[in-house]
Amino acid sequence: MADNIARVFAAAIAADPTRPLLTWYDDATGERTELSGTTLANWVAKTANLLVDELARSPGDPAGVLLPPHWQTAAVLLGCWSAGLTVADTPGDVDVLFAAADRVAEADAWPAGDRYALALAPFAAPLRAVPAGFADYVVEVRGHGDHFTPSAQGGPADAALLARAEARATALGISPGDRLLIDAAAYPDPTDWLLAPLTRAASIVLCANLTPALLPTRATTENTTRTLT
Repeated sequence: MADNIARVFAAAIAADPTRPLLTWYDDATGERTELSGTTLANWVAKTANLLVDELARSPGDPAGVLLPPHWQTAAVLLGCWSAGLTVADTPGDVDVLFAAADRVAEADAWPAGDRYALALAPFAAPLRAVPAGFADYVVEVRGHGDHFTPSAQGGPADAALLARAEARATALGISPGDRLLIDAAAYPDPTDWLLAPLTRAASIVLCANLTPALLPTRATTENTTRTLT
């Protein structure tokens, strides 16, 4: 069984890095953002380089992630895992915190020295106003390199996370090479909407504020093979 998330991600995009890997919809705003494997890998590398080169984070260091399902959340999570960090999803001591702009009020429960806020806006637009004590993730990350070499050992939590993801991929009926349309509200856990598909080298059409009436047309337009709602 795989025990290195960075290698699983690399394997998922290896056959065709140019194909759409993660397509994001928000039916409340009309946004559609499509990322190829190469594009997402660049965001992941930039995030890992930010963590390692700028913040001097090391494998096993804890990171807090207060983010909803979103393509930028995928970049943050995969960047943390590529750098070998352990991602915490409950309040506690962490070295670095990534938070959606509408969740920065929760930051006091996460005493991190380095804090990044995300607008999660279309076109990766920066925050209009950066909250006190935070830096703007999309502004800071863009200055870092597009390539990163992950540790061969992976992070200390990788094996357990991937075991869960493998089990969820089986439970959800995800087949190798699937193109999945996923309702973000129904599957908010990144194990389901991100890691489980990656273990099957599946591509993802992740939909927030999903309008049920749009499902048939979207499934046809995106050439999806399975819908998780």
